[in-house]
Amino acid sequence: MKKACSKNQNTNPTLFLRVLSDIRELKSFRIKNVLMLFLTLFVSLSVMAQSDKKANEPKKLNVLVFSKTEGYRHTSIPSGIKAITTLAQQHGWVVTATEDATLFTGDFLARFDVCVFLNTTMKVFDESQEKAFAAFIKSGKGFVGIHASADCEYDWKWYGELNGAFFKTHPPYQLATINIENTNHPAMKPFVRMKTFTVEDEWYSYKENPRGKVTVLATLDESSIKKLPKDDAWRMGDHPVIWYHEFEGARSFYTVFGHGDSSFENEKIQQHLFYAIEWAGKRIDL
Repeated sequence: MKKACSKNQNTNPTLFLRVLSDIRELKSFRIKNVLMLFLTLFVSLSVMAQSDKKANEPKKLNVLVFSKTEGYRHTSIPSGIKAITTLAQQHGWVVTATEDATLFTGDFLARFDVCVFLNTTMKVFDESQEKAFAAFIKSGKGFVGIHASADCEYDWKWYGELNGAFFKTHPPYQLATINIENTNHPAMKPFVRMKTFTVEDEWYSYKENPRGKVTVLATLDESSIKKLPKDDAWRMGDHPVIWYHEFEGARSFYTVFGHGDSSFENEKIQQHLFYAIEWAGKRIDL
């Protein structure tokens, strides 16, 4: 009996160690599995968070800047492109600038949200290009006309209605004052709490007063014009120079600013253009 007891005493520690080792291995296996589970869960949640973030990010605004000229060419066009490109870098837009009207096809225009006519002059489109541009507008996209966009496509009535009016004449380039009529539009945010704004530019008058067809935001104070031309053909009395309207499913905005480089270097005008383009591109509403 003593020998048997001695034998059992010698084997029990070995069995205990084996069991203990098995338990440790089992715990280690379970811990590894739990860690792997948590790691997998963490990676999954991270991927989902990134996906949600991307889904919630606003789509980049694609802006086409068109500046073809067949008449007078404004030397400020490069400054205008630079100003819009700078806004794009600040606000995450994608900007394409061109003077090539042959690009105006359905497939090309479909990628853009807004088309900016930057000092375009005279006949810039052939018939097929007109059809493609009209289809772009009718698809619900946006239009922003800058300064000489009113001096463009005179034989295309539809375009005149889109822009709001055609150019007639102007007094000499000079410092003048506009009356701020309405600041409810986003593009007028730079002029909130201002009754007037004085700046140098070329102050267009138009063949027809667009009031009644568009919402007028600012008018020229004709009494501030000091450099007078030989006749009064430039006078309109009620003299709109900034306006907007909804046109055949699209948003259309026009501003008189943009004759000289200084217009595009002016901080208020830059912000004016920023909000106009954002509104036309349906990134912001009234």
